Amino acid sequence: MTLTGDMPAPIAMREYPPLTFLWLEITGRCQLECTHCYAGSSPSGTHGTMTAEDWRNVLDQAAELGVTSVQFIGGEPTLHPALHELVHHALARDLRVEVFTNLVHVTDDLWHVFSCPGVSLATSYYSDDPGEHATITGRPSHARTRANIAKALDRGIPLRAGLIDLADDQRVDQAEAELVDLGVPEIGRDRVRHVGRGGHGQPGTVDQLCGQCGHGSAAVAADGTVWPCVFSRWLPIGNVRETGLAAALTSEEATRVGEELRAAFAERLATMCVPNVCDPQCGPSCSPACRPAGNCRPVGACAPDYG
Repeated sequence: MTLTGDMPAPIAMREYPPLTFLWLEITGRCQLECTHCYAGSSPSGTHGTMTAEDWRNVLDQAAELGVTSVQFIGGEPTLHPALHELVHHALARDLRVEVFTNLVHVTDDLWHVFSCPGVSLATSYYSDDPGEHATITGRPSHARTRANIAKALDRGIPLRAGLIDLADDQRVDQAEAELVDLGVPEIGRDRVRHVGRGGHGQPGTVDQLCGQCGHGSAAVAADGTVWPCVFSRWLPIGNVRETGLAAALTSEEATRVGEELRAAFAERLATMCVPNVCDPQCGPSCSPACRPAGNCRPVGACAPDYG
């Protein structure tokens, strides 16, 4: 089912709660080139048109709107030259911060930033086999990610990991056991979302969304585009560089998209067949690595098959 203007009339549902969470996709650059990347990130990606000042303004506006937590994501956010500054700015506005990182390379300065109270980390993991892990990420990244998971835990930095199940024979069970042995306290699983490279060139569809897009959350891209969530990339509702965050969230397009999403999700809820996850790393227990814990609200019981 695609989300188009031909969707049925909105079905009565409770209004979405006030905004409390923002994904901040500060870059499209990444050392890796994962086969399933919903953002299409790669070494050739860019930091977009948002400046450090633009991002500080978004954080200020978010705090004024009642946002309580943000996640810096990419691409690989540790590659953005202003990440340390933006994390400190968010903390100064009393925002909780999570950084979603591949943990391939973390500088000493960033380790100090990540050790600040109010900061946590999230990462992805694919296999206990370095070769299989490299096949998925496009680079020999297993050893570095594993070592930095251990380093983060040793430093007492809150960290959670997500496993993405791409194939029936993938060693995800063994990868989970490895993470448990390392001492990772929170581990989630998710299927591949057919968005970005995971969609193999096909346009995104509403059945790839969990049913909570825009439900107290939104995402801002590296060019300022605002989406209901990081997966709903084909549904822009505004641009913070043009209008500011509040105006983007209350635009006519935001209203139209919100009504269509509510109608689509209500239709799926009636059949009790919606994904039981909220983001790229969230598993049946709804402990996402792409959204801070405690904000995820599953709305159905029929999660699609992994892969």
